[in-house]
Amino acid sequence: MLYECYGGSTAFVLPPLPTMPQPSDVSQVLLSVGGLVGREVDLDAFLQTLVDRIAVTMQADRGTLWLLDPARGELFSRAAHLPEVSQIRVKLGQGVAGHVAKVGEAVSVPDPRGERLFFADIDRLTGYKTTSLLAVPLRDSEGAIYGVLQVLNRRGGDRFTEEDMERLTAIAAQVGTALQSTSLYQELKRAKDQPQAPVGYFFNRIIGESPQLKSIYRLVQKAAPTDATVLLRGESGCGKELFARAIHVNGPRRDKPFVKVDCAALPATLIENELFGHEKGAFTGADHRVPGKFEAADSGTVFIDELGELPLPVQGKLLRVLQDREFERVGGTQTVKVDVRIVAATNRDLVKMVSEGKFREDLYYRIKVVEMMLPPLRERGAEDIERLARHFVATAAKRHRLKPPQLSSVALERLRTYRWPGNVRELENCIESAVVLCEGEILEEHLPLPTVDRTMPVAGAVSEVAPAKTTPGNLLPLAEVERQHILRVLESVKGNRTAAAKVLEIGRNTLARKLKEYGFADEG
Repeated sequence: MLYECYGGSTAFVLPPLPTMPQPSDVSQVLLSVGGLVGREVDLDAFLQTLVDRIAVTMQADRGTLWLLDPARGELFSRAAHLPEVSQIRVKLGQGVAGHVAKVGEAVSVPDPRGERLFFADIDRLTGYKTTSLLAVPLRDSEGAIYGVLQVLNRRGGDRFTEEDMERLTAIAAQVGTALQSTSLYQELKRAKDQPQAPVGYFFNRIIGESPQLKSIYRLVQKAAPTDATVLLRGESGCGKELFARAIHVNGPRRDKPFVKVDCAALPATLIENELFGHEKGAFTGADHRVPGKFEAADSGTVFIDELGELPLPVQGKLLRVLQDREFERVGGTQTVKVDVRIVAATNRDLVKMVSEGKFREDLYYRIKVVEMMLPPLRERGAEDIERLARHFVATAAKRHRLKPPQLSSVALERLRTYRWPGNVRELENCIESAVVLCEGEILEEHLPLPTVDRTMPVAGAVSEVAPAKTTPGNLLPLAEVERQHILRVLESVKGNRTAAAKVLEIGRNTLARKLKEYGFADEG
């Protein structure tokens, strides 16, 4: 088969970017989108915006970003002006793009008629008539080709010049460098080691292709372009902040502040002041007015993490902000108006807290306009665990300026079958430790995980050791499961409460409160 077309998932369009660069201003092509490379953007929307800019800069009618699928020895159009089809694939060496990817040389086709490299079947498929074409390779920092940048039909009926070739080559160098900082590039590298697994489509920095995660992606795509309040629920360490940032950066407020408030990291007496600020003289030491997080985030997004830790009196003020977008500072009488979007997250059972009188019912219903339940890592399957592990190996090696080590098959199997009570955060910390301590290859002994009793049966990726019997009589209450996990994490960090709180992704005050409930004395 010469080419294949695939139906892709629909991606929303990123908000309009600032004024388009002038054709000769190559340095401006990535300037306004470069800041998105390290953020949780929808990669399809981001890459399409990038191709749009390149086409304008090159005065071309159409542009295409081809990426290499090493498993199949093909190029596929990841972002392109292809209204006729969803995606096109060509073999290495096939057509101009395939030739460029195979030999690593830029190609200019001033007139496709009679040109042996030109692959006319694509024009026949799309009904589009190519009159001129430029294509240059995309290379990584080691010089390896991982894609092709192509533009079609110079506007005005002119042909592409040598100067155009130099310009597109310079743009490709920028794009090649920028894309190496995205999750997409790491996924392409992973595909070399796992030829049986397809190249994933995801939000930048959010790795995973499990059905549960794909359903969350769809919700983010629907909610992000709106101003709807979002409630993210899930266990500690499952990535709630990443999704909160994805909602912000893929919406109309993405160029405005994203301000985080961690309710668990603050004493209850200071949360109100942190959120709403205070007036001069509001309390001893308040010698001037201090704005709160809501004012700091005006026109942007406020992310309220650990919402379940919010004291009841402050819940009433938050409800007013949700309803009327107004509040008074601590010690003040003047009403302050704000234009903010609110995204909240919690690992607490808010319904239970409402029934116990610990969380306002009206606030609960007002804040769960769009509710997303993030799955724990153990429920996402071994494939997602492996994708994440390989991604974290690459990022940790880059952070510590080390050559990325290989994952041994035994270590990989250990990762795939471990239960991950600390979720993605625990996996990331585990991989970083192994990358630092190993010597060229990550072995099982480099993984800072509890020792497995090899005489006990293993229950796959869902549990570390299968229980002897699952009857109602020996199932543990949720509170007991939480207690055992907290004590296990505390033991693994040798009693360091700060480190334990970080692994658990809760505030140190919250950890201290829970330990006190378990009968442990406060630290002196």
